[in-house]
Amino acid sequence: MAAKKSKGFFLYLIAAILIVGLLYLIFNEHGFIRYSKLESELDSLNTQISNLQNDNERLKSEIDSLKKEIPAKIEKVAREKYDMIKEGERTIELKKSQDGKK
Repeated sequence: MAAKKSKGFFLYLIAAILIVGLLYLIFNEHGFIRYSKLESELDSLNTQISNLQNDNERLKSEIDSLKKEIPAKIEKVAREKYDMIKEGERTIELKKSQDGKK
């Protein structure tokens, strides 16, 4: 009888140690949950890097076209960014009404 009790006690002890060990592996500072959060953060950062690289390439091509003094590009930038108009042109400004319609 005593052998069965001690055998049962050791089984419970081993099971408890395994459960505590698994919980530790999952929830500790370097555990699985932290790993999953870091992995999703890494994916997000990689996406941001990719978007920024695309923006850099677009801006480099815009700089190159402005350096080459392409007239159409210079005119487009002057009109869009600096609201410039050609001589003899008129601007029409639309104001929004209070209900949000133009």
